[in-house]
Amino acid sequence: MSISEPFIRRPVATTLLMVGLFLAGITGYRTLPVAALPQVDYPTIVVATQLPGASADTMASSVTTPLERQFGQMPSLASMTSISSLGSSLITLQFTLDRDIDAAEQDVQAAINAASNLLPRTLPAPPIYNKANPADTPILTLAVSSNTLPLSQVDDFADSVLAQKIAQVKDVGIVTKGGSQKPAVRIRVDPQALAGTGLTLEDIRNAIAAANIDAPKGDIDGPSQDWALETNDQLDSAAGFRPLVIAARNGSVVRLGEIADVVDGVENEQLAAWAGNKRATILYVQRQPGANIIEVVDRVKELIKYKGFQVAPAELESILVVQ
Repeated sequence: MSISEPFIRRPVATTLLMVGLFLAGITGYRTLPVAALPQVDYPTIVVATQLPGASADTMASSVTTPLERQFGQMPSLASMTSISSLGSSLITLQFTLDRDIDAAEQDVQAAINAASNLLPRTLPAPPIYNKANPADTPILTLAVSSNTLPLSQVDDFADSVLAQKIAQVKDVGIVTKGGSQKPAVRIRVDPQALAGTGLTLEDIRNAIAAANIDAPKGDIDGPSQDWALETNDQLDSAAGFRPLVIAARNGSVVRLGEIADVVDGVENEQLAAWAGNKRATILYVQRQPGANIIEVVDRVKELIKYKGFQVAPAELESILVVQ
């Protein structure tokens, strides 16, 4: 008896079996995920620390090294890599595949707390960490630019409106930004003018910090009513910083604009992004695990095509899709 004999004897059953296999194949094909690589969730955590003005050597010795010593004591740590650059430290922790990522997060937080007394006291914020998957590369890149608007306004729109709208699209995971151009006030002190006043850079820093705070002011009690004082001392433009009084010398005041060049600029002038030969803000779109790449990209393109951003500036000429 050959293997084909029962199929020859029962042609109707054979036909029904082949039709069933054909339909099952079509159904399975339609539900197959579309991805360049198989879905693998690596338990990976990235720890970022910022210390503006610190050199790469300072970041490596005073920030990265103390953190690495604490992270090295964590269980199930497979690899640890770090990058120390100007004002920034980035440590990538990858755990073994059987390690629960939530438990690993708790270990990372405990290690950061243990290293806190070894870190510089001038850190503007403690180290922050987030889960990451090196296998999840961006599926779509968007370049947002304008010929008339300042890049800082384009960046604000891309961050506060465009990225938020895209993040709400079905199966979109994370939307990150490149070439950030957040607005800021830059103060460039003139060394000769500063020497003539007898002040130091630390004196200027303390005066600026003391005059630029948003703190509670208390309240006023009356016989029958109570009034809360609400004032904001924060300065948000170069024009507000220039008349700031730094100190009093020989019966006259020293203002910030007299010893420094105060201009409106961006937080980091060393960050930049281009779309072709044009300055732009870049958005990187990542999908949720297991989502169909083609369908997610089509949804994002439809959102941009039908202009789901009614609050977009009229001067925003282009949202360029770069595959």
